[in-house]
Amino acid sequence: MTVGFVANIIGRAVFQILIIAAPMLGLGLLVGLTISIFQATTSIQEQTLTFVPKIVVVLGSLVVFGPWIINSMVNFTMNIFGLIPDMVK
Repeated sequence: MTVGFVANIIGRAVFQILIIAAPMLGLGLLVGLTISIFQATTSIQEQTLTFVPKIVVVLGSLVVFGPWIINSMVNFTMNIFGLIPDMVK
């Protein structure tokens, strides 16, 4: 097992994490930006107004994208298990 091999696995793991987190983070960002614009235009400065919609959207996106996330994680794990024979060399 070489340093390049380990670096490749770590790079793929970080990329997988970014791909898995992207839908929740993106939707949370859009909702937060929309609420911030709404607050700026109406001069409503309630701090808790941003939390509830973001939590609802992130949990909803987790429900919607959950099967895809699990499938993606299982495929990545199976690929890592498939690399075990190459790690011994």
